[in-house]
Amino acid sequence: MKLYLSSYRLGRHPGVMMDGRAVNNRVAVIQNAQDCWTDPLKRQSVLDRECTDLGTLGLEPVELDLRTFFGRRKDLEREIERFSYCWVCGGNSFVLRRAFHLSGFDAVLRERADQHDGLTYGGYSAGACVMTPTLEGIHLADDPASNPVGYAGPVMWEGLALYPFCIAPHFRSDHPETKLIDQSVEYFIEKKIPFVALHDGEAITFDTITKQGRVVGING
Repeated sequence: MKLYLSSYRLGRHPGVMMDGRAVNNRVAVIQNAQDCWTDPLKRQSVLDRECTDLGTLGLEPVELDLRTFFGRRKDLEREIERFSYCWVCGGNSFVLRRAFHLSGFDAVLRERADQHDGLTYGGYSAGACVMTPTLEGIHLADDPASNPVGYAGPVMWEGLALYPFCIAPHFRSDHPETKLIDQSVEYFIEKKIPFVALHDGEAITFDTITKQGRVVGING
């Protein structure tokens, strides 16, 4: 499986996310990191923005709300078969991690990680952080105790570990969370947790089979 893990939105070189093995141009847009938001208009504006951005790549975006699949992993597996891409938006990493678990999306992704089957996982901020080994450090930027309606279970600290390093998004960038991410970086260093710091505009590409990856978008 191909990963495209961005600091913020699509980044400077979004075309790198495209995969010639894709069997169609449909992309599932997943916003569950924002389930803790209370303003539906804000959520809709982000969805509209992301769909517009993805459309510029020739993709056909369709919203996929993982809440409708809580406790229905097999149904989610069938639904994901309709897409060659998924695009996971930012928000609260801990909320998103629980949405992955409650819907079984984490298990689906782990199974697909050993396959060159045309699925590309793309995501930014929280959507990138959940793919790492742990959400430790990110707790300084995102509230682990956030508990949206319909969610159950304890805080999940472990990520999916499909990318081997932690990610600090919005590093030294013009973003509201930049100062908080500075604290995350200090935490990673203090705890000797391997990490990659991404400026907004940068993204990581990573092949979950070959374990090869690189950062794109550096210096423009």
